[in-house]
Amino acid sequence: VGHCHPAVVQAAHEQNQLLNTNSRYLHDNLVDYADRLSKTLPEKLCIFYFLNSGSEANDLALRLARQYTNHQDVIVLDHAYHGHLTSLIDISPYKFRNLEGQKEWVHVAPVPDTYRGLYRDDHKDPVTAYANEVKNIIEQAHDRGRKIAAFCVESLPSVGGQIIPPAGYFQKVAEYVRKAGGVFIADEIQVGFGRVGKHFWAFQLQGEDFIPDIVTMGKPIGNGHPIACVATTKEIAGAFADTGVEYFNTFGGNPVSCAIGLAVLDVIEKEHLQAHAMEVGNFLMKLLNEQKMKHPIIGDVRYQCLIYICSFLFGCNNS
Repeated sequence: VGHCHPAVVQAAHEQNQLLNTNSRYLHDNLVDYADRLSKTLPEKLCIFYFLNSGSEANDLALRLARQYTNHQDVIVLDHAYHGHLTSLIDISPYKFRNLEGQKEWVHVAPVPDTYRGLYRDDHKDPVTAYANEVKNIIEQAHDRGRKIAAFCVESLPSVGGQIIPPAGYFQKVAEYVRKAGGVFIADEIQVGFGRVGKHFWAFQLQGEDFIPDIVTMGKPIGNGHPIACVATTKEIAGAFADTGVEYFNTFGGNPVSCAIGLAVLDVIEKEHLQAHAMEVGNFLMKLLNEQKMKHPIIGDVRYQCLIYICSFLFGCNNS
C-alpha cells in the first residue's frame, strides 16, 4: 500500500496510545482482524495463528503439517526459498545447496516452468507431466519407507524466477499429496494480498476449485510492520491442539499489529489497489509484449513479475 501510508501510520499511532500487550490478553483487534482475513479466503480456511514474520509462519506450517499427518518428509520446488530459520533453510534449495546440502527428508520437484523447464508450452500436457514428477517423488519416498507430511510451494515461485504454474497443476499435485497422507501448504508471503492483480491470493490463479490446506502470509500483511499469519482448517488445528502443548507467540497478534493489519486491508479495499495492480500490470504487459515482438532477445514477459518489481520501485518492500 506504499511506504508510510498515512492510514496505516495513524492506525499504529492510535493503538499505541491505548494499549499494546502480548496475546495472552484478549483484545477485539485480534478477533476483528481474523474475521476480516477470513472473508478473503475459502470458508474451509477458518483458523488463524498470528506471528511476527513469514519465516515464523512457514515454520509453524511445518509443525502443523507434521502433527496432523504424523509424517516427516516435505516436497518443495527447485530453487525455492521459504525463510531464514533452520527448519526453512532445510526446505529451501536456493539456500541449502550452498550450505549443508539436502536432508534425507526433503524432496525436490522441478519447477513447473513451461518456458524454460522440463516440459514447455509445446508439450501436449505439461500440467500432468509436472504433477507426475511429484507423484514419482512420492512413490520413490514410499519405496524407501518414508512418508510425506507436506508439499510446500510459493503460489507463484518468486526466487525461482517469478514462474506462473500452469492452471490445474496445484489440483493434481494436491490429489497425489493428500492421497499419500500429506497436506498442501501455499506460501503467499511474497505474492498475497492482491499483488497478482486478478485475485487476492495467488493460489486462486489455479482456479476456484483449488483450496490449500494451509496458507502462510507475511510481507504485505503489515506493509513493513512485523506481522504474519497462518490460516488452516479446523481439522489440522485440532490435531495441533490435541498435543496439549499450547501454541503461544508473545507479540504475534498484539493489538497494534492487528490494528495495522486492519488498516492495510482498509487501504487495499478503499483505494482499489488490487484493481490498480491489474490495470498497471496489463498496461506494462501490453507495452513489453510489443517490445517482445520487436526484439527476439526477449523470451518471456511475466505479469506477476512486473507487479512485484513495481512494488519495490514505487512503494516499500512490503507494498
